[in-house]
Amino acid sequence: MRFQPETYRAEIAAAKEYIKNHVDTTPEVGIILGTGLGKPVDAIDIAHTLSYADIPFFPVSTVESHAGRLVFGELSGKQVVAMQGRFHYYEGYPMHQLVLPVRVLYELGVRTLIVSNAAGVLNPHWRRGDIMVIDDHINLLGDNPLIGPNLDEYGPRFPDMSEPYSRTLIEWAEEIALELKINLRKGVYTAVQGPNLETRAEYRFLRAIGSDVVGMSTVPEVIVANHMGMRVLAFSVLTDECFPDALQPVSLDEIIATAAATEPHLTEMIKRIIAHI
Repeated sequence: MRFQPETYRAEIAAAKEYIKNHVDTTPEVGIILGTGLGKPVDAIDIAHTLSYADIPFFPVSTVESHAGRLVFGELSGKQVVAMQGRFHYYEGYPMHQLVLPVRVLYELGVRTLIVSNAAGVLNPHWRRGDIMVIDDHINLLGDNPLIGPNLDEYGPRFPDMSEPYSRTLIEWAEEIALELKINLRKGVYTAVQGPNLETRAEYRFLRAIGSDVVGMSTVPEVIVANHMGMRVLAFSVLTDECFPDALQPVSLDEIIATAAATEPHLTEMIKRIIAHI
């Protein structure tokens, strides 16, 4: 689907108008919850929920464990909106539609974005069940959400990516992890298309180019957030071990179960980080 800037602007405006007609709060923090990681919404004092299917031009989640709703409310004294369920390139959405919700969150007032995902661990010193704060990323999706005419009202044609993840927010996360006695990892996330998991040779390649973990999301959202000048913090919950010389088959059920087991630590970290903002 060819990117049409004027049509896209109208879609963003329509989604924003629908949300504003149903929600009377102005969120300052946005949260995107990944595969198996929807439970942090239970910590929110919920004021409104909206189904993605009811919001004009919003994509609809098609993956198991992605509830597909916007949750508005208060968390740690701040007004927040959580995306309980995200979208992936492998679901067939064009890249600009994939990130439309991030544009809409910006229009609603969000200036800080906290992202989570489930990822496979490549770093041989880490294990399934660990949490990693993302320090940098590699985009192997073969596409970019900024391709096409630039939306000048949101950001520059060539946005700088020297600090895609806020160093200040990363430092807060590390300090909070120490307080909570959580062994927080820090490293590089690589995004691939999916939906199949990778081969042994691909895992070796990813590790060779500097990847600590691999997943199928996050990077498009982060690129667009940076384009608009939003501060970004992102976490990967390491749900499966991608060590090529000891590779075992893994199922979605196992990935979701590992994410769910680690989720309470992630929720507590998010709550405390938002309290700092």
